[in-house]
Amino acid sequence: MIKQLLCPGHSSRISRISPKPFPILFLALFVLTATGCTESDPPPEKESIDSFVYQLTNYPDGRLDELITAPHDLAVIDLARDGGTDYFTVEEIKALRNSGKRVLAYFSMGTIETYRPEYDTVSEAGLELNNWGDWPDEYFVRYWEPEWWELAVKGRVDQAIAAGFDGVYLDVPNAYEEIDLSLVPEEDRESLARKMVDQVVRISEYAKAKSPGFWIFPQNSPELRHYKGYTEAIDGLGIEDLFFLDTDIPCNEDWCAENLANTRALQQAGKLILAVDYAGKPGNISYACDRYVEFGFAGYVTVVELNRVLPPCGE
Repeated sequence: MIKQLLCPGHSSRISRISPKPFPILFLALFVLTATGCTESDPPPEKESIDSFVYQLTNYPDGRLDELITAPHDLAVIDLARDGGTDYFTVEEIKALRNSGKRVLAYFSMGTIETYRPEYDTVSEAGLELNNWGDWPDEYFVRYWEPEWWELAVKGRVDQAIAAGFDGVYLDVPNAYEEIDLSLVPEEDRESLARKMVDQVVRISEYAKAKSPGFWIFPQNSPELRHYKGYTEAIDGLGIEDLFFLDTDIPCNEDWCAENLANTRALQQAGKLILAVDYAGKPGNISYACDRYVEFGFAGYVTVVELNRVLPPCGE
């Protein structure tokens, strides 16, 4: 009977014959010791990514072991295990990449959370705007101000590059739609959208100058593709709620169809689509997974808390 040996935290496998003859088993174990736990699967190229996993909190014992053994092609994780300053190290990100995954570092480019290490300085600089009602610990910011770049964004990109991430996963570009306009009377939705695109372009240019090939993945707001420079600046898109609103509610609003159309247009422009829906009912999970296959998206169905590792579609 042929069995598989798998190094902990490693996806390279070798076969062994069980239970005898002993010399063959010994040879197989020698090969495993000599090579299997030191060599690694190369992370997949963008066009080969079919699945991803998205976890921002509740890393067991503060470690990435569960993600390392997960079968997905790409992982989106926070810069820090605690959402603060306990950043994942070069060794930890290398181990995750050695499991055959690309790894993106999550952070918000449109808001500041009160638990982030930059919060006090951002607030003192007058960058904080209205609270995001759905997330009481989160505030929109004047993301177009130079101080936002210097106090928050630049350092986060530098941290991601230094730790060995493949790219960044940039949340809340939709801040341009959610900021209370009474707090920024000099702006309107159009100017805020343009300035959000400018931020994405700046992040992309800065990161790729420091680390050629570094990936830029905004999450949501695929309509920003209509602004000059946006599509060229990104490598892919993370998109939530294409098929189900939180949680298990079919996405039947007009904007759902618009999001899908804009997302598919970005895909046709060569961008990798990471689609995530929040559903728990088996029928809804199957439906979302079927749609990912239909449209050629790398998809993941999970929980809103993003606090656990769930299997990829089809498993």
